Formats: sequence, structure tokens, C-alpha cells
Amino acid sequence: MSGRRPSGVSRTAGAHRYVLAAAAVAVVAGAVVFGAAATPRATGDRPSAASVTGAQPLVGAAPTTQAAALPGPEAVIAPTRLVIPAIGVDAPVVPVGVDETGAFAAPDRVGTVGWYRYGPGLGAPAGSLVIGGHVDSAREGPGAFFRLRRLEPGARLQFTGTDGRTRDYTVTDRRQVPKSAIDLQAYFDTTGSPRITLFTCGGAFDRATRNYEDNIVVTAEPR
Repeated sequence: MSGRRPSGVSRTAGAHRYVLAAAAVAVVAGAVVFGAAATPRATGDRPSAASVTGAQPLVGAAPTTQAAALPGPEAVIAPTRLVIPAIGVDAPVVPVGVDETGAFAAPDRVGTVGWYRYGPGLGAPAGSLVIGGHVDSAREGPGAFFRLRRLEPGARLQFTGTDGRTRDYTVTDRRQVPKSAIDLQAYFDTTGSPRITLFTCGGAFDRATRNYEDNIVVTAEPR
């Protein structure tokens, strides 16, 4: 993932505007891209599936959600750091949205990961907290999620939040999914048990389109 810096309205700003969609990891045609960052769209726009890690889309077309289902700004605890000892990840986390094409707005630097700020935050009672990160970059080399494909169930994740607390999670699932077939509703759902969803690109690299064909998706639950 790599790309432009998100430019949407902050959740802590006065007039709180929310993107009415549950997918943020590149949602243009059913694919998540992790090779380029993007900027959030105006209220009511849905993310599409263009790219989420260095010029490549992370996921596909995002499902829509009701505005009422999105958490209010006062309840949100944003993640600021992610540590995954098993694969050597110790990365800053920044809030991101979607860009003008509807793609997940991945951070500019491949060593930083992005939290989908229109979804749940840390400690939320329900829903999927989504984190997207680059697998690699032609300019910067391996990204924060370069080894995500090796993360096994049972591994530990640790997040630090804006409240200063650290929270531990256990990996329960890891899968590789074609970007054309990914079920965004499940991964960006704001209902159900609280969980973490980590995304990056994976699978074969298409040199013609300069995109990876699949997504690596990791799910974790509170310890």
C-alpha cells in the first residue's frame, strides 16, 4: 500500500461526517489494494474497490451500513500502535478513510498501518475494527504487513490506544482470498462480537496491472 494522505473530516471535528459504508480497504470492484493511500470521500459516498497497498486495491466493493450503526466520536478510542511479536511488527497506526475512487486510503509510508476511522475503535462493544497495511513497495521495500501471510492462529496482537491503554488480541483465523471474491460485509461489519480485521495484499503479482491478485485477511479477538 502506498499513496496519498487521507484528507477527510476527522471524527473528532465539530460537524461529524461519516462515510456510509463498512469497507475501507479498497473497494472499487471487489478488491482491496495495499500499495497506495487515499483520501476520504464526502458524506454518503461508498468506498469502491480500487487499491489499498501501494498502487493496488485492497478489497472490492464495500457494503453499505446505516449511519446510526456507526460509533459516535465521543465513544471512539483510536489505535495508535500495533505490535505483533510473532512476525516482527511494531508499527504506528494512523486514521484513514477512502479516496476519491472509493479505495481504502492506505498510509503514505509502508511501515505505517491505517485504521478505518469510520468503523469501531478499540474497546467498542461490537463490530470489526479494520486495519490495512502495505505488503511492500517498489520504492520502500517490505511493508509493515510483509509477513502477515505467515501469522498463525493463536498468535498475539497488542494495540495501544489514544487512552494510553494497551489491549491484547488473539489471532483466530488467517486466509487468502481473491480480491474479486472477498466478502466485505463480513469484514467491515459494525455489528457482532468485537474483533480485529487485518488486511494486506497477497498471492500472485500481476506485472501488467502492478497489482496483487489476492488479499491476506487475519481475524483476531480480545484475549
